[in-house]
Amino acid sequence: MREIVRFTVDACLPTEAEVLAGQGVPAGRETSEPVAQTLREARDLFRELAAPISVLSDIPTAEFAAVYRGEGKNAADSPLEGIFPKAAQLALFAVTIGERVGEEISRLFVAGRFDLGYLLDAVASNGTDRLAQKLQEHCADRVHADTVFLRYSPGYCGWDITGQRQLFQTLRPEEIGITLRESCLMEPLKSISGVLVAARPGDHRFDNAYPFCTACTTQSCRSRIATIDSEADKIATKTRKTRNERARTWEPQNP
Repeated sequence: MREIVRFTVDACLPTEAEVLAGQGVPAGRETSEPVAQTLREARDLFRELAAPISVLSDIPTAEFAAVYRGEGKNAADSPLEGIFPKAAQLALFAVTIGERVGEEISRLFVAGRFDLGYLLDAVASNGTDRLAQKLQEHCADRVHADTVFLRYSPGYCGWDITGQRQLFQTLRPEEIGITLRESCLMEPLKSISGVLVAARPGDHRFDNAYPFCTACTTQSCRSRIATIDSEADKIATKTRKTRNERARTWEPQNP
């Protein structure tokens, strides 16, 4: 199944606290009024200019194996290589907040509004990530209750960035305005692509002890994996509730 999914701008708009946390500002620390005002302006610009859209396409395991193999430049050992064969479902995806936000960021820097340009860039990055998360949540009811979706992208966790070429050839996200540069960066820049993997919570967990982990500056996989624990708790609670309801309604039959 192939699906174009749209979300409202407000659904993707990060909070001021989220943007500041992404810039290394500790939670609860007050910011100066000039910074707070500029951040409010950046969020207003995002709300005015962003056009969030996404595309999603199911893919069989064997076909994704070829997409993941790409040009043969992946790490010799990587988490996703061991995870996707266990998946209950796989779906290629791409999301973008559109071109206008990036164009405004460039215009602000050219105009010397570095403060606003910098914060709008931060809001846009957070907003794009929230959009990918919204798409992941959108898929949650498509699989069995004991599985959870988690996203993986080329350029991270041993999946070489050149994997974008095979992914784009298969997914064709040009339909929603996303193209691929020769360098394998996406246009618009505020876009994310990859695969959504539905698997049991334990199948998604891995230690960040791979050789490429030491060169990773974001360690963003840690926060995504951390969400699995809450999802696993929800699954366990739902399972217990179902079993209890069945136990209460079960009646022994006469021999």
